[in-house]
Amino acid sequence: MTDLLLKNVKVVTHEHDDPVEADIAIADGRIVRVEPGQSAAGEVIDGGGKLAFPGVVDAHQHWGIYNPLPEDTESESRASAQGGVTTALTYMRTGQYYLNRGGSYAEFFPEVLKQAEGRAYVDYGFHLAPMSSGHIGELPDLVERFGVPSFKIFMFYGGHGLHGRSDDQRAFLMLPEGERYDYAHFEFVMRGVQAARERLPELAGEISLSLHCETAEIMTAYTKLVEEAGELSGLAAYSASRPPHSEGLAVFIASYLAHETGLANVNLLHLSSAKALDAAVRMAATFPHIDFRREVTIGHLLADIDTASGIGAKVNPPIRPREDVEALWGHVLEGTVDWVVSDHACCREELKFGEPSDNVFVAKAGFGGAEYLLPGLVTEGRRRGLPYGRIAALTSWNPAKRYGLRTKGTIAPGFDADICLVDPGQTWTVRAQDSESTQEYTPFEGFELTAKVTDTFVRGNHVLDAGKIVGRPVGRYVSRPA
Repeated sequence: MTDLLLKNVKVVTHEHDDPVEADIAIADGRIVRVEPGQSAAGEVIDGGGKLAFPGVVDAHQHWGIYNPLPEDTESESRASAQGGVTTALTYMRTGQYYLNRGGSYAEFFPEVLKQAEGRAYVDYGFHLAPMSSGHIGELPDLVERFGVPSFKIFMFYGGHGLHGRSDDQRAFLMLPEGERYDYAHFEFVMRGVQAARERLPELAGEISLSLHCETAEIMTAYTKLVEEAGELSGLAAYSASRPPHSEGLAVFIASYLAHETGLANVNLLHLSSAKALDAAVRMAATFPHIDFRREVTIGHLLADIDTASGIGAKVNPPIRPREDVEALWGHVLEGTVDWVVSDHACCREELKFGEPSDNVFVAKAGFGGAEYLLPGLVTEGRRRGLPYGRIAALTSWNPAKRYGLRTKGTIAPGFDADICLVDPGQTWTVRAQDSESTQEYTPFEGFELTAKVTDTFVRGNHVLDAGKIVGRPVGRYVSRPA
């Protein structure tokens, strides 16, 4: 029996460039039929001819980094639903921020799950970062016991701080005595992830390693140069202090280490510049036996150092000049970008801005943006000729397949009823006050978007209705592959 019928919608999937008119029948949280002219005894919702996109799989968020995890799970999942996100994969690690503790993941991760349980409005999962040598030995158990097959390396953490220069990264990362977070550790993490793939061959395609590609030494040196010169300020100064060739070099290093260790599944995260994408494409051609995936964020696609609303847009890697934004769009249109994410990290004003408040080097890095992920990509992508089907692939199908979300990513029988309705003709202005996030500002303040998510369904549960969050938290932890 059909529980819910979405009528009069134009279904968007990765399989076709253009939408197809159809009704979507839902039962027990799954899609059962996608075809026109259906009738149902259960609830019927008229979509009014809107686009029905597969729910966004936002594969890069940070719940609990600046606020307590239980609070972020609720508020930031509500904001996610506003942007059409139905599944959020959020990064987690030991050390300062997040739970502010070290130790094994066997003890750490159950507490993460406990703090998030019952609070999310969208489904969610976690990526974990092996920070110590002990974590590497836990990788197979994290896959089999906890359903976490995706891991991360922050390449600059060993010698550069989260927000800028640092002289004591070992304390920040809460590493055991005598351990370093450096290239040797990155190599051993890669060997550990590959060993897990070989131990679990039936899951190997969905076990991967992601990398934040920036080089600490270059950033430290250039930060000093930029500050001493005193010619730049704000976002322009921060971009210059973390120059694009730092990204490119890190991509080269990461790629060769993957080649050396035999690691076949590598994700290059939030590439922000022409040089970073150029390096990523070159490495894919150099090492064709490695399955590289390339990620960009909606922030780096929408804003540049001149259009973003102030230093609240400080993020790692930085918002770049317009020529880099255009280069990213070139790669999106060429098909060399695999998915688009938000890198959502809610950072409230009282923590974000230091003293003096206009000094970008004392501000904290990161900001929210999941609310604008699908609306922003539809707005700017369509203006540039990006087909709707490609948008569905970039926001849902591609990350779902990579990260083991086997029942998510498209609108088809048997898949979870994760759906968002988009009005592609509704023009609106971004205002931070309209967001469900607890962040009081947005780098996109005043931006005009021409597509609006009006409704979001998570496994058939109507969590965003006519632009408003409704009901109770229905999100579940997704053990992957699933």
